Amino acid sequence: MAPRINLPPATRALLITVLVLSFLYNVARWRQLEIGPDGQQNTPVVPYLTLVPSLFLYYPWTLATATFVEQNIFTVLLNGATIFYGGKYLERAWGSREFVKFIASVSFVPNAVAVPIYVIWAALTSNGLRGLTQICGGVSIQASFLVAFKQLVPEHTVTILKGLVKMRVKHFPAIFLLLNTISGLIFGTDTAAILAWLGLLTSWTYLRFYKRQPDLTGTSTNGLGLRGDASDTFTFASFFPDVMQPPVSFVADRIYEALVAMKLCTPFSAEEIATSNENAMARGQAGLPSLLSNTRGAGGFRSMAKREEAERRRALALKALDQRLQAANAARPLSSASSQPPRESSPAPAATVSGGQNVLGETNYTPDPS
Repeated sequence: MAPRINLPPATRALLITVLVLSFLYNVARWRQLEIGPDGQQNTPVVPYLTLVPSLFLYYPWTLATATFVEQNIFTVLLNGATIFYGGKYLERAWGSREFVKFIASVSFVPNAVAVPIYVIWAALTSNGLRGLTQICGGVSIQASFLVAFKQLVPEHTVTILKGLVKMRVKHFPAIFLLLNTISGLIFGTDTAAILAWLGLLTSWTYLRFYKRQPDLTGTSTNGLGLRGDASDTFTFASFFPDVMQPPVSFVADRIYEALVAMKLCTPFSAEEIATSNENAMARGQAGLPSLLSNTRGAGGFRSMAKREEAERRRALALKALDQRLQAANAARPLSSASSQPPRESSPAPAATVSGGQNVLGETNYTPDPS
């Protein structure tokens, strides 16, 4: 019997939308293909499906549809795989309602911001073709999913090519931005570069300041979870390499202070920051379940879950033991003040948790070879 693909409803609807809109776009584009007098093919424009900055007032719905239109089979497969694996995990972690709100934000806002960018670009360069640029594709969704994974499991390590390449999830957004920026400058894929930056900024802003996060520490009293994510591991500077973080942090702090002064952003309290840091540590301890749940047997997953659970319990037990030993060492000077001479005893074995938070929060994922 063929394996049954079990997808949450919103993820399934997104996949169908990408396939249907991409098919309709390519049919419409194929019908417009013509050979000019110079032997060159014209560039078809489908303004009622893709977002064309100079024409979007006539087709305002393209602010939403353009994100789900792909121009070739390669990008259809890439965006389909992104939604299939990433959407399935995020929808199950957040719930369908929160997932739909997230997708709506990262689909609409980058497109809405890209329109004035291209209109101003066309006006400054006196190049009317810039205003006819077709903005489409799921680059903003891909960037936003990487941001979401960085928030949920920043210390998770992905291993590919039989261990030759190892990379932590928290580094993926920066690499994605770098590759799209270089491609935009060298190969002229400026649309993908702009959507990648806008997708990252939109998703980070939404997750940082607006989205309600489940309280994994049990300290929330309103039953609504935490507003935003004020943890130190999810600052904007944390998306960049260590050498770049101080200047990026300085600029980001000045922008944040300006937004707070204009009352466009509510500052986090010290309690919210502390709770968010505890929540981030709890998320790290939970790890990242396999995204390929449809390709393995249930027995393999049960054994994997047992191993992960045993590792987490062992780490927590070592942490608790270390805390008790530290408390005993702190109380030892008090006992030495007693009139009775201390009895000789063998030193207690020191138990430490190496790596601090990284030991408790780091997980590993190695995809099966296809």
